[in-house]
Amino acid sequence: MAQQRSKTTKKPKRSLRTILMMWLLMFSVVPLAFITGYSLVKYEQAIDQELSQRLRANHREIQNVFQEFQGDLSARNQQHARDKTLAYYLSANSIASARELASRWIKGQFAHRLSIFNREGRLLVALAQNSHGDIFRQEKLENGDVFLSEATLKEAGKREQQFFIDFTKDGNIDLVAFSRIFASNNSLVGYIEEVLTIDSAFLGAIKKRMNLEVALSAEDGSRTVSSNEDLQHYRQGFFSDQMSQSKDGFFELKVRGDPYGFMISIIPWGDHKFYIAIGASKQASKEVLRNVNSVTVAMVGTIALLSILLSFFISKILLRPVKELVEVVQNVNFENEPEPLTNRSDTEFGILTTAFNEMGRRVYSAQKELRENIKKLEAANLEIRATQSKLVHTAKMASLGQLVAGVAHELNNPIGFIYSNMEHLSDYSHRLIALVRAAEKGGADFSKAKEEKEFDYIVADMPKLIKSCEEGARRTRDIVLGLRNFSRLDEAKLKEVDIHEGIESTLALLGGEFKSRIKVTKNFAKLPAVQCYPSQLNQVFMNILSNAAHAIRDQGEITITTKLLERDKIEIRIRDTGEGMSAETKEKIFDPFFTTKDHGQGTGLGMSIAFGVIEKHMGKIQITSELGRGTEFIISLPIHQKT
Repeated sequence: MAQQRSKTTKKPKRSLRTILMMWLLMFSVVPLAFITGYSLVKYEQAIDQELSQRLRANHREIQNVFQEFQGDLSARNQQHARDKTLAYYLSANSIASARELASRWIKGQFAHRLSIFNREGRLLVALAQNSHGDIFRQEKLENGDVFLSEATLKEAGKREQQFFIDFTKDGNIDLVAFSRIFASNNSLVGYIEEVLTIDSAFLGAIKKRMNLEVALSAEDGSRTVSSNEDLQHYRQGFFSDQMSQSKDGFFELKVRGDPYGFMISIIPWGDHKFYIAIGASKQASKEVLRNVNSVTVAMVGTIALLSILLSFFISKILLRPVKELVEVVQNVNFENEPEPLTNRSDTEFGILTTAFNEMGRRVYSAQKELRENIKKLEAANLEIRATQSKLVHTAKMASLGQLVAGVAHELNNPIGFIYSNMEHLSDYSHRLIALVRAAEKGGADFSKAKEEKEFDYIVADMPKLIKSCEEGARRTRDIVLGLRNFSRLDEAKLKEVDIHEGIESTLALLGGEFKSRIKVTKNFAKLPAVQCYPSQLNQVFMNILSNAAHAIRDQGEITITTKLLERDKIEIRIRDTGEGMSAETKEKIFDPFFTTKDHGQGTGLGMSIAFGVIEKHMGKIQITSELGRGTEFIISLPIHQKT
């Protein structure tokens, strides 16, 4: 082994020169790069924070504008709805007068459209105001059969004034104030609707004044109106998703390749709402950040180059003696006693050479001693394995002895009464033969012979004897079959079997131990076939059930429960009402050679073997027990073994 190691000695993966260079880089370039990177991150965070504060201020300003719009539009709409003149015109069906009155109202106001409906919801007056302040009729709407929807009428019936938001097909947002009109007798005579239109021109004015990109989105995300056409091409619900996902409503977005910081919030309009997103460009700050990054990279690269050159010159001067020592060390062979190295220096390298010589001598002695100890350990290991095999064989023989004793006892009863019955059957057969011979002779002697040989009794008793012999033979056959099923010598390989069959065969063999003093309760669930080593699992069941029988002194009960834990695992629980175990016994129950039986009555290997078998099957075995309250073994096994 030592010779192999000496021949396969390789040069170190990293030389001292490389290590020195790495340390110089670590203590010069790395701290500088870290500090610079940290500063850049903080700088970028400061930019984002300043931009976020600015957008918050702009948001508050825009929200105030929409609040003023809602307040003014609401007040004017209520004022017009309560106008008695309009109510009179509608009651008198004077549509022209109502239109003239509405024209005076809308002229000079910021509302873009005004509509009047009768009490059935039919549109009577439809006026609009263009960007130049000119008022015009929407005659197609007035002359057509335009009605309010049933949903709008139903909603209007709940309160005197309602607010609506409508994202139109032409890319605008209509902010609507809608009120009912009552006559002097409080009867409903119609409805008035006033609309403020938010279009791209309005958003463009905000963009120009605040230097911001603005986008308004419906509550369900289905429509978007913006100051930049690019913002309208994002998927449906994009801005509403950003509202829920981004922290404080702030997120980054690229508009035509330029980075923007956006903030999104909710604008209420009555009981409805829409999203408003405003964004400011980060292009200028990104340019500054790129310049700082370029300077930083150049500075770090220069320092790294200087560090490499410095490490090269230092290694030439300081590390040459170390390199020579490494070359000598690589050629040392510790299989034979090493020759001491020549000490040619009085510096620290001389001390290192002396220490290496001493170390080489000690390593050679240690390796020589180690080889001798390895040989001793190998011999001891072989001896331990032989002893272990003998002990396991002893434990198996002890279990076999107990098993044979029980089987012999069980076989003795049916064989005994078969043997006793054979004596009577032999006597009956001799009598019947004598009767047959008497019948051949004929005459009056035959009737007398029947009485002497008790023919009628034989006819009545012989079927009973034959049936008794058959029952004894059947019991003998069942015991032998149970023994064969338990051992399963023909199934020592991995095989899919019925676990319940193995438990039943084990119980059959232990019938002599249970007798009439132990009641066995079986709660078997429907289980699939389990892939296992059947004879080994039967040995586990034998050890556990035999220990349970010994733990029950007089009368008691053993309960066996099986169930399917998961799709690929089963569980077997064996509980007895015996004496139970102490905490100390539970901790040692699976240790080899540990037994609670008297000296000479147990090897202490039964439960250790059971533990090993369950582990071999990739399963688990657990135990719960209390003194005076019995013991329960819990075995979990996978249905399929990994091969």
